[in-house]
Amino acid sequence: MLTKKTAVVTGASRGLGLEVCRQLGQADCKVVMVARDATALATAVATLTAEGLDVVGQAADVTDAASVAALGSWVQSTYGGADILVNNAGVFLDPKNPADPASQGVYAADPAVLTQTFAVNVLGPLRMIQTFLPGMVARYYGRVVNVSSGMGSLAESAPYWPAYRVSKTALNSLTRTTALEVLIDATSQNVKVNAVCPGWCRTDMGGGDAPRSPADGAASIVWAALLPDDGPTGGFFRDGQPIPW
Repeated sequence: MLTKKTAVVTGASRGLGLEVCRQLGQADCKVVMVARDATALATAVATLTAEGLDVVGQAADVTDAASVAALGSWVQSTYGGADILVNNAGVFLDPKNPADPASQGVYAADPAVLTQTFAVNVLGPLRMIQTFLPGMVARYYGRVVNVSSGMGSLAESAPYWPAYRVSKTALNSLTRTTALEVLIDATSQNVKVNAVCPGWCRTDMGGGDAPRSPADGAASIVWAALLPDDGPTGGFFRDGQPIPW
């Protein structure tokens, strides 16, 4: 008997996260929408509910251990755990100044900006994985998708914006390490952990000049969230195709 999957999506109140929630809802998932701003989250939940989708909002901050723990307890008590985890919450705090490229580079990088970026882009996903992955392993099913970026690919390294780039490289490493640890347990073969680059999308972070729509980027993420039992794990993908680490 097929059962409805429960998906937890962070950064869900706008942009890619909102569109991921929409597409997972359209795929008949129960979606727990997570964001820090409770007001914006309520608006996003109301939007998708009006579209007939099965969604619920839970305000939580991925940089706060107690907040993530409370979220995990609520999901466990309400739904018995999560089947799908999409770590979408992220920040791009590096300065953007085309007129002064040096201000965007390593020499000018503020360590405080790297610390803030890592808190969201790396430690946030780590906390969420630590909270939700053990339940997936225990139930012999799970899909973890870490929303990364081609800017984190070592094969595609480029100058400028070091906080964001290095954080996404670290997220890729976390993805690979987690996937390999899961594979040590032979009973966990149906738990998939992958990183996805959604491409440059027209969101608040990506800006209006980006070539891809939020729907295009979200489809790439949702592909990994709904992988079949024989799907890949421990990989880095865009539009369902492997890309270099």
